[in-house]
Amino acid sequence: MSPGATPPPRIGIVGIGAMGFAMATNLHARGHAIRVRDIDPAAVAAATAHGIAACDSAAAVAAQSDLIAIVVVDAAQIEDVLFGLGGIAQAGTTPTVMICSTIAASDTERFHARLAQQGIAMLDAPISGGPARAANGTMSMMLACDGALRERFEPALREMAGTLFYVGEKIGDAARTKLVNNLLAGINLVAGAEALALGARLGLDKRALFEVIKASSGASWIVGDRMARALDGDYAPRARSVILTKDVGLAVQMADAAGIDTPLGDEALRLFKATVAAGLGELDDAAVIKSICPDF
Repeated sequence: MSPGATPPPRIGIVGIGAMGFAMATNLHARGHAIRVRDIDPAAVAAATAHGIAACDSAAAVAAQSDLIAIVVVDAAQIEDVLFGLGGIAQAGTTPTVMICSTIAASDTERFHARLAQQGIAMLDAPISGGPARAANGTMSMMLACDGALRERFEPALREMAGTLFYVGEKIGDAARTKLVNNLLAGINLVAGAEALALGARLGLDKRALFEVIKASSGASWIVGDRMARALDGDYAPRARSVILTKDVGLAVQMADAAGIDTPLGDEALRLFKATVAAGLGELDDAAVIKSICPDF
């Protein structure tokens, strides 16, 4: 670092599941001294095996961080990470909090207001792209925050996300953007699964059909990614069915509150719920095809 240059921010990550762990290994490989926290001992062991320092509470991570990313499942877990026993608000310091989880905009706004009362700044920063892209720094991030915060942390954010979409200063707008995207992702995935299931029932070569779809007007990124795994019978969870079910449900609720009818989203949500009800919720969300064609 040249004389007088601003040192890079110290970064912490709370929640090192598939995405959080990939983010941590990416930043660690880039030379950042990362601190992490998770309630799962196996996740912590995997991080320390990579040489990443783990802490015993979110408050301890916050005490050693300038920017702390929260990558947990839902708003209830974020509430605990921020304000529960050993939470960030108890650290006695004021790191900037970055919420990367997909949650309702109303929850994002609520957390922002409570943190502001304690002098803690917040980035509304949901992420997308899956663990592989998080691990190599090419995932996408939707960002809403004060312009000065964006300027301060943008170099670090661009090490995490190859594509950074700044949607404005209004906290909650990035959360809204992510839910709109995930509504479409869920619809596209269900539509692609339905098409492949139809082809299979018609006796078509499933792989040949898949290659046609990928190269033709029926293509979408999520279908190409997920259905490739389904064709291999590979449902190991990269993005669990239960998570996309949650996300599509939040998007439909958001649309209902705005007075917007979402018949395709409603049907996609029904099929994702059926996938979870069938005991497939912890599998990759490619398993939604089993709700349409159980013998696929």
